[in-house]
Amino acid sequence: MSEPLKTSGRKTDTVVGTLLVAFVVSLVCSSLVASAAVVLKPRQVANAILDMRRNILEVAGLLDPARDVDELFQGIEPRVVDLETGAYLDDIDPETFDPAEAAKDLEQSVEVPAEIDVARVGRRAKHALVYLVRRDGEVSKIILPVSGYGLWSTMVGFLALEADGNTVADITFYSHGETPGLGDFIAKPAWRGLWRGKRAFDESGKLKLQVVKGRVSADDPLADYHVDGVSGATLTGNGVTKMMQYWLSDHGYGPYLRNIQGGEGT
Repeated sequence: MSEPLKTSGRKTDTVVGTLLVAFVVSLVCSSLVASAAVVLKPRQVANAILDMRRNILEVAGLLDPARDVDELFQGIEPRVVDLETGAYLDDIDPETFDPAEAAKDLEQSVEVPAEIDVARVGRRAKHALVYLVRRDGEVSKIILPVSGYGLWSTMVGFLALEADGNTVADITFYSHGETPGLGDFIAKPAWRGLWRGKRAFDESGKLKLQVVKGRVSADDPLADYHVDGVSGATLTGNGVTKMMQYWLSDHGYGPYLRNIQGGEGT
């Protein structure tokens, strides 16, 4: 009588071989992905810087599609500001200073007290980057990075003020995840146009700039400080208002803007 075939060894060898092949393939693929990430990282960083510069130029009114962005950006003067005092810091290189990274460092950042963190910032760097536009040697516009939480996302953008540190020249949002067709109105040119000429502070220095529900009436005594909201996107509009309330407050750019309004820091 013939002996039965012994197949258990072959099955074990097959399983081990399959697992070994899968492991090798996974290792090769992960190595390729890691290598690609390393190779592409400088390009990603360069693209992010280019996009940021394009947005700064746009909100400054200097973007020209026919000209090189980096060339145009030579007309922008970045400065590092101490947010507590509002003074410029000449010992920190604005070309290498990264507020986002500084915000992660406990020594270079502060926690925003919960009672004033209306924009849900959490922590912010002690210093900030601002961007100055000069005309004939004098500051003509001041570009302030701003961020805050809307309905679904953190909205990130730039607020441009005229040389008086009070009149809005423009606003732009280059990163957000608000609802398409509703909350994304914040990135539309027509809505941005409503901000131009609005004022942030009244004559007593009180912050009044905000997005209101519905349209701003022509006979509204606060029309110079109010911006139309969009029906169905009230929470996004509220988020923009809270962003202004935080970043233009004493815990944000308030001390710096007072310096500007007083004729200092230019």
